[in-house]
Amino acid sequence: MRTSPTNLTGQVLIAMPAIGDERFERAVIIVCAHNDEHAMGLTVNHPVEGLTTTSLLGRLGVTSDISMPEDLVLLGGPVERERGFVLHTSDYAAAPATLAIDQGLGLTATREVLEAMADRERRPRRSVLALGYAGWGGGQLENELRQNVWLTCAPDEELLFGTDHDLKWTRALAKIGVSAERLSSLSGRA
Repeated sequence: MRTSPTNLTGQVLIAMPAIGDERFERAVIIVCAHNDEHAMGLTVNHPVEGLTTTSLLGRLGVTSDISMPEDLVLLGGPVERERGFVLHTSDYAAAPATLAIDQGLGLTATREVLEAMADRERRPRRSVLALGYAGWGGGQLENELRQNVWLTCAPDEELLFGTDHDLKWTRALAKIGVSAERLSSLSGRA
């Protein structure tokens, strides 16, 4: 597979106000894979109301030997919503199941990572569980970028793993010097 000249793997997509798709309204998405044939990412700021990681792990029969925070499960995107994906720091890896996103991040979609999240010795330093993912066909994401559907920024741990989901979109914009209030009033396509 050839790598795209504008490879966005490891970058964050920030939805523009006029995106025109309510599934991605104010979305902040970490791009987990990007090449000429496809792109894949996880939305990190759309929680599934009332569904916590602890309760989902319990439903799946994963027992915990530690006290876990009541973090909300995220809706990672509209594709394969019944499938779980764990975005985590790179201190956890399960070869060959873990996709290295960049030097600090990995993505794993196996039961093993769920069990590791609940284990004091194996858990990643930071992680988030998402159901589903966002996906694009070859050239689709690049076309959306040309149409000003998305802005991009570098990730940081609080943006990816923080629990204040309502502020992540505004924080991502601020990272690139854009005021959400001004952007909202200037939305549209050039």
